[in-house]
Parts: sequence; structure tokens; C-alpha cells
Amino acid sequence: MLKKRDLHDSHTLYELMTHPDVFPFVRQKADSYEEFIFITKQTIEAEERGECISRTILDEWGSPIGTINLYDIENQAGFLGTWLGKPFHGKGYNSPAKDAFFQELFYEAGIETVFMRIRKVNIRSIKAAEKLPYVVKANETRSSIYQQLNANGEVYDLYEIPKDLYTFHLLRTGSQQTDSSHLLEA
Repeated sequence: MLKKRDLHDSHTLYELMTHPDVFPFVRQKADSYEEFIFITKQTIEAEERGECISRTILDEWGSPIGTINLYDIENQAGFLGTWLGKPFHGKGYNSPAKDAFFQELFYEAGIETVFMRIRKVNIRSIKAAEKLPYVVKANETRSSIYQQLNANGEVYDLYEIPKDLYTFHLLRTGSQQTDSSHLLEA
């Protein structure tokens, strides 16, 4: 489902990223394939320096369909950036990709908090974020970060995923699965 970024996936990812329903919401925009290659190389190097964590999202056949990233890592926290190609919207890839990425971030990379800044006009992403039971809207609770993001006007909503809330969600979900399997056995 996820793999480290690789230049071999660049052509497919670039084609998916340039769709008009995707491009406006991509953080690292590239206006040409060559620029996309350059940005991808920069991303790989930034990960080697510990500044970001970037993964390619794969479909069930191992084909690249988008990216998921943690940018601006500082004090065991960073900002999430995710995009999927238009043909993969609404097909159920977003949630499993986030789960796999959060597992890596929280339990392997030592991240304690994941922030999401979502444009107020990006209704699709806001609805997706608010469906997740471990996401907290943080406009008020993290007001200094919220004000920093919106220094030039009210553009973004701020969401937070704390490691402890995500862990609680996993424990609760795991115990529900266990309970239902006991019911089936009885």
C-alpha cells in the first residue's frame, strides 16, 4: 500500500497530479515533468536529512496512485500532505493509506502529533478528515499555529492527530473486532 518515494514512479504520479481536480490541492506543485523529477529528488534528500517523510501510495496491483507526506517535521510533529489521482477518488484508498502512514509515523518514526492544514474551500478533504475518529479540529486549541497558517487571511482550517488519540482508536477498534469474533464463535 505504501513505499518510499522512487524516481521510477514519477511519470505516473506526474500525470495523476496534473488533473485539474487534484493540482490545486497539491503542496509540491510542478509545472513540468522535469520539475516534478527535481522536486521528487529534493523530497528524497529532505527525508534523508529528517525534514520530511514521504511515501508513494499504491493500489492493490502495486501501481502508484498518489503520495502521502509529513512535512516541516519539528519537535516530533509535522504537517500531513496527501493527494490521490482523480481516478482513485472515492474508491477507499485514502483511509488505509493514512492508517499505514500513521502506524509508521507514530510507532516507528517517533512522531507524536500530525497536523493537517486544509483549505476551507476543499470540502472533499474537510469531510474526509472529519470522518476520522482520531482527528480533532484544532483552530482554537492550537490557535498560535492556526494564526500562523492564516496570517494573510482565513484560508485554512487546522486539524490535529495526536498519537495517544490514534492509539486509543486502534485499541478500541481492535477490541471491537475481538468482541465480534467471540460472538461468531459462540
